[in-house]
Amino acid sequence: MELDEVKQIIELMDANNLSEFELEREGVRIMIKKGIQAPIIQTVQAVPQPVAAAAESKPASPAPAAGAGDESRCVEIKAPFVGTFYRAPSPESEPFVTEGQEVNPDTVLCILEAMKVMNEIKAETHGTVRAILVENAHAVQFGQPLFRIEKI
Repeated sequence: MELDEVKQIIELMDANNLSEFELEREGVRIMIKKGIQAPIIQTVQAVPQPVAAAAESKPASPAPAAGAGDESRCVEIKAPFVGTFYRAPSPESEPFVTEGQEVNPDTVLCILEAMKVMNEIKAETHGTVRAILVENAHAVQFGQPLFRIEKI
């Protein structure tokens, strides 16, 4: 990716009031996140992993609880970026959602903190929370499953 392309992306982000942008092309991933100061640009060369190695490094999923619902109708809500996972807006507050709670697309599930910016993560579907897959105040990676929601 050329410097002019990165500058154009930043200009588009400014014009559209975006704080994050991510693009993967030809094995190179670029992430641009803007905070209060200047934008931070991170470029990562994608390294393909053998299928067996990827399966071994994947954390084991917790066993579904009795009466957990139909797994074929479940969707995973994944972390859209690296950050710290918070189940509630503050340590004294109740969690945004609990297992078994019905949610709609606008329901806030959690907050991901990245670069001192608190980002609300919404359900984006109608359903029932079947599993919360991350402990409060733990770091999460890009694409890591956070919630399992059974669609209604």
